[in-house]
Amino acid sequence: MTDTHAAGPNTEPGPVVKTTPEEGGTSHDHPSEKEYIKIALILAAITAAEVAVVYVESLEGLLAPILIGMSIVKFLLVVLWFMHLRFDSRLFRRFFVAGIALALFCYMIVLTTFGVWTR
Repeated sequence: MTDTHAAGPNTEPGPVVKTTPEEGGTSHDHPSEKEYIKIALILAAITAAEVAVVYVESLEGLLAPILIGMSIVKFLLVVLWFMHLRFDSRLFRRFFVAGIALALFCYMIVLTTFGVWTR
């Protein structure tokens, strides 16, 4: 949506709401292709480490927490770079974090209802 009334004959129509990047505006630096490749390689390395950890018998008791931790790191990398949350408005980040927190809260309620903590 653009503001065509404010535009002069030689200018492009501008946005209706003009904000700075700190306020959630649209002018921000996206990562370069090299940075995307770097993140993809990090994700591949974490995935390889996840597969390797499964085969280490001495870590059998710590397997679930290790894999969950690695999954959280991978989730954050994907969300921050590939979904551009790192470069979006703070409002979008807050909505996303609130949604994740609500989902985790509901998940914990379901686990508690089924008595997972008392086994």
